[in-house]
Amino acid sequence: MKVAVVGAGGIGGYLGARLALAGESVSFIARGPNLQALRESGIRLIEEDGTEHQIRRVQAFQHMNEAGEHDVVLLALKAHQVAAVAPQLTALLGPHTAIVTLQNGIPWWYFHGLAGPWEGQRLESVDPGGVIAAHLDNSRLIGSVVYPASELIAPGVVKVIEGNRFSLGEPDGSKSERVQTISQALTRAGFKAPVSSDLRSEIWLKLWGNLTFNPVSALTHATLAQICRNPQTRELALGMMTEAQHVAEKLGVRFRISLERRLAGAEAVGEHKTSMLQDVEQGRPLELNALLGSVIELARLTETPVPRCEAVYACCALLAERLSAQHARLSLG
Repeated sequence: MKVAVVGAGGIGGYLGARLALAGESVSFIARGPNLQALRESGIRLIEEDGTEHQIRRVQAFQHMNEAGEHDVVLLALKAHQVAAVAPQLTALLGPHTAIVTLQNGIPWWYFHGLAGPWEGQRLESVDPGGVIAAHLDNSRLIGSVVYPASELIAPGVVKVIEGNRFSLGEPDGSKSERVQTISQALTRAGFKAPVSSDLRSEIWLKLWGNLTFNPVSALTHATLAQICRNPQTRELALGMMTEAQHVAEKLGVRFRISLERRLAGAEAVGEHKTSMLQDVEQGRPLELNALLGSVIELARLTETPVPRCEAVYACCALLAERLSAQHARLSLG
């Protein structure tokens, strides 16, 4: 199977390296020092247990039109980066190419294939101006919920922190031949890749924590454990998660675990900095709209009050604006 990995960072590099080790033909779309390293020596994968693999049989391209058509495209960019590359992605697509979306938060295709009053509704928060929808045919899309944590620690070098599960699902909930084929390829590569008939509920279960802890941590510079153990921020987290649950349930989502259990799971992670806090410290753009702005848009669509979510979003959006304007990063050390 010919696989194109768009975004050779921590997650894209992890997927591409493992798939190449399993014998798939892998092409990376990358840039800068990372591209140079991939071309010169391939990709090095450091597993969770410290085992290292150097995979040289990969191809790397700066421009998608140089790479040609592939069977599967793994779209491993952050949500706010997709619109910029959407017009170029068509160069990777053949008649039957599937695109696996690997973004956190509410995906731009959320209402595709979802029967109900909002079927086909576009979400401005995650697809401003409809740029993504205009260039990527929804019929090609396969959703995913990404559970692993991995980092690009140097050009061409990926370190796995934990996890190997990537849940997959067709937007209409069907267990198509193509999604099963991709699942089987990921399984051969050593991943857990179950096919879900209700991927949206799984998206919300992960998002439930991310929409809360990521922006709160960006504002407070606190770890998951610190947020959960402080009475005021714990109460804020409970309130935000309750508001989000009301929104999701109006959309037909059912949560498999209780709110308290989800909160306890976050606390058990311990002194962990969320990805959004790390982005603040490194001066990178924040995934705020995919994680929280989209929830607020869905709240307005379903006429659900979410005052806590709106307040935290407003503060975090202003923080992101100021950091961007000053080309700054912010760390408490």
